[in-house]
Parts: sequence; C-alpha cells; structure tokens
Amino acid sequence: METQINEQVFETFPKLESERLFFRAYKKSDAQTLLNLRSHAAVSKYMDTSIPKHIEDTKKRIEGYHNAFDENKGITWAIIEKSSNIPIGDFGIWQIDKKNARGEIGYILHPDFWGKGYMTETINTLIRFGFNDLNLHSYTANVNTENENSKALLLKLGFKLEAYFRENFYYDGQFLDSEIYCLLKSDIE
Repeated sequence: METQINEQVFETFPKLESERLFFRAYKKSDAQTLLNLRSHAAVSKYMDTSIPKHIEDTKKRIEGYHNAFDENKGITWAIIEKSSNIPIGDFGIWQIDKKNARGEIGYILHPDFWGKGYMTETINTLIRFGFNDLNLHSYTANVNTENENSKALLLKLGFKLEAYFRENFYYDGQFLDSEIYCLLKSDIE
C-alpha cells in the first residue's frame, strides 16, 4: 500500500498546542529572538551549521522557513511558552520526503528552558502531527555524535539508532561523524 502525504495540511499553517506550549509560524518580528537563540553558545554548539551574526541572517532564515512551507517541503514552528507568551525555541520537519512518507526533524531550545520537559512535550506533539495529519510513515533525526542530551531525548521518545556515519559531514574545516535516529509509526502504535 502506497502512503500519500496529506498535502491539505499545507493550505494554512497548522497551529499546534500542548499542555504548557503552543506552536506557530515564525513572524518577521521574531528575528531578534531567533538571532539570540541560534547564536547562543550552548545552543549552537552542536548545530553544525553557520551561526547567525546579524538580524538579517535570521530574517532570511525565517523567510526560508516560510518558503519551505509554501512549497510543501517543510514546516518549522516557533515554540511559545504559554505562561510568558515568548518564543523559547523551535522545531520542525525540515525535509519532507513525500515519496517515502518520511520527515527529517530538528529542534532547538533556549538553555533557560532546558530540563523542564518542554522538548519532550514538543516532540511528542510533532510526532502525533506528522503521523496523524501528514500521514508520515517515519521520522529521521540527524544528530551530532557529541550531543548526548539530544540522543537521550530521541531514545526516550522511542527513536532507534539507525546508522552511524563516519566523517560524512564537512563543517567548519573538518569532517564530522553523525548518528541517524529513526521512529516508525508502528513503533508507537
């Protein structure tokens, strides 16, 4: 049986909610907050991507998030703490492989909010959305091998280590290893 991605979900940006958080599209007015988040040393340590230095960098990133959504290629939500109504991170399905009904996820959270269960709450919301609303068959997550917190989170949520790639990614003048984690819809049914 061939799985089909539910394209109707992309018609309007899906607003999601969990017990303590709600999730919405980034606004251009979030550019400074995103700059502060992505340039924070503790957050950027394992990102293996260029660190924004100016607000224009994050404005372009937000535009890229919007374009990916408009083209049905990905969805990125800002994570908003309900009690303060401020953005504290983001998460999304960066790449949607429609043919194989697979989505690659990514996420970041400001260190002031680490250890409170927010990312567990967030990723659980994402998992349900992708499997139930997008009709995904599986998720994948590409993790820096030194990011122990991210690996522990994924394992706690039922992801399995699928692959370890040696020096498969070139960043900042060096080749890096990466680990690929996977969650199948059948893993949680």
